[in-house]
Amino acid sequence: QRQLVESGGGLVQAGDSLTLSCSASLYRFDETTMNWFRQAPGKERELVAGISYAPGIIKYGDSVQGRFTVSRDNAKSTLMLQMNDLKPEDTAVYYCAACSRLEYMCDRHGAVSWGQGIQVTVSS
Repeated sequence: QRQLVESGGGLVQAGDSLTLSCSASLYRFDETTMNWFRQAPGKERELVAGISYAPGIIKYGDSVQGRFTVSRDNAKSTLMLQMNDLKPEDTAVYYCAACSRLEYMCDRHGAVSWGQGIQVTVSS
């Protein structure tokens, strides 16, 4: 059984909004820093946003700062990503990923659990 399952992807037009969700089956989700990464064809996987289990610790990739908002609902073990003003360069497979429990933040090399990924395509 996969621990992280993404939903909400699809095809949208430039300027549109989209919300991704990640349903997690993790031990102590409330003590786990969660992330969104993305990977476009021919490019390295990059951090989109990370939200720590510790209050107020949030990190965004430079290219999405001001357009995307990451949030979490610990009661529902769910991670969300609100994406506004989408651009064609946001087209990628988006992955939900978890750091080790009680780790404040991690990069893609440090993530210990990954979802299967979900496609987001933004047409111009």
